[in-house]
Amino acid sequence: FGDSPMNLNRIIQWAEYEIETFARLVKENSPLPESVSALRSACICIQTSLTHCSYLESYGLKFSNLLMVLLHPYVEEVLELNFRRLRRKIVDSAKNDDILLPSPQEGSRLSSSVAPNIMLTSSGKKFMSIVNDVLDQITPMTIVHFGGTILNKFVQLFDKYVEALIEVLPGASEDDHLVESKEPIEFKAESDAQQIQLIGTAYTVADELLPAAVSKFFDIQTEKKRIGGTGEGLGSGSIYSIEYKEWKRSLQHSLDKLRDHFCLQYVLSFIYLEGKSRLDARMYLELKTDDLLWECDPSPSLPFQALFVKLRQLASVAGDVLLGKEKIQKVLLSRLTETVVMWLSNEQEFWDVFEDQSIQLRPSGLQQLILDMHFVVEIAVCGRYPHRPVQQLVSVIITRAIAAFSVRNVDPQSSLPEDEWFLDMAKVAINKQLGTSGSESELEEPVVVHDEISDSEESSISSPSTIGSEDSFASANNDDLETPVYFTDPEA
Repeated sequence: FGDSPMNLNRIIQWAEYEIETFARLVKENSPLPESVSALRSACICIQTSLTHCSYLESYGLKFSNLLMVLLHPYVEEVLELNFRRLRRKIVDSAKNDDILLPSPQEGSRLSSSVAPNIMLTSSGKKFMSIVNDVLDQITPMTIVHFGGTILNKFVQLFDKYVEALIEVLPGASEDDHLVESKEPIEFKAESDAQQIQLIGTAYTVADELLPAAVSKFFDIQTEKKRIGGTGEGLGSGSIYSIEYKEWKRSLQHSLDKLRDHFCLQYVLSFIYLEGKSRLDARMYLELKTDDLLWECDPSPSLPFQALFVKLRQLASVAGDVLLGKEKIQKVLLSRLTETVVMWLSNEQEFWDVFEDQSIQLRPSGLQQLILDMHFVVEIAVCGRYPHRPVQQLVSVIITRAIAAFSVRNVDPQSSLPEDEWFLDMAKVAINKQLGTSGSESELEEPVVVHDEISDSEESSISSPSTIGSEDSFASANNDDLETPVYFTDPEA
């Protein structure tokens, strides 16, 4: 056409018209936008078109930006409608879940980097099958231009999966509206093993399977950045718009929601029996002694001894169901212990008892409460999971209790022994529950929990428990437990 500006303008106008016509034909001839075939067609269209545009750029013709401006809304619509359809499938698969006994995942498309004996419920398998079906349609150019959008939609899909799991766990209210479907739930996880299996599946998906499945997204991102690529001109949903750590953190938020729901419902089912609370502050007012120091065998209150037994039983179940998944086991047991202490700290009815002027408070009540709190910390130490959060919460409770009793003319300076005494008694109680012996000489240095704990301290504040690894409550045999003895029992 020569160097004539008029001819150049005409060819540009012609090319733009052809591209606009092409984009219109793509939309008009597309399958139903919510179908997987529409997703596949859109991805192939992006890959082929941009590859051709790249070829034309060697001749000075740059049409990729115009092409993406025209096709971007269409591809976004296809992605949104496809993932909306998949969210409905996720809800249905969790609602009708069946708990499987531990067995290798034969025939499943798991990454080779993931342990071959991962146990998934049927909904977990279905979730990963859905993810892999989507990934089969995605082309490299689609990842570059829409990778951030797709990864965020996987996060939303996983969050919907978690909400569906919460719906089948005990305690979910019908008014919570956690899932879109209003149909009755056919499956309900009733036993501890079933609930832990569901939670273990969610953790395995978020920590291992899903990151492994989308690894090619971040591989492409890394390669593009290595050769100097940027997200300029690619739009807000490109692969450059998301970082791996932030993406993983979003998955963790959903896991935290599932974990906290399970722990709260589990703790509430333990605390409340026939509508009455086990952890009633009145048990600290009905002691038959004025000073625990003169008792021959001071022990934690019966409800806290029962809590230790309950956690040991759950740890045993978790050890069987989540074989080889110690991290998940410790996350659950640690949070359960925290939840008990948080409930106690926030339960105003518990604290109102100490403020009732018609009730007499005695030093033994304060001593017993502090001993119980030290015992809770030792439960965490014995379980060998992070106990600093428990210790911080316990410190707050002890400080509040001392203040409440001080107002009622109970002098903590004269009535409370040193922290070493409480720590020793808590350790002895743990050893007694496990059926092991522990002399005072075997106990480690005590930990002060009355004082405020600073954020700069190490996470493992409390000294290690005297219990050996073979005797930790996660692995101890329940048959070895002695019957809990409530020290106020006149027959004790």
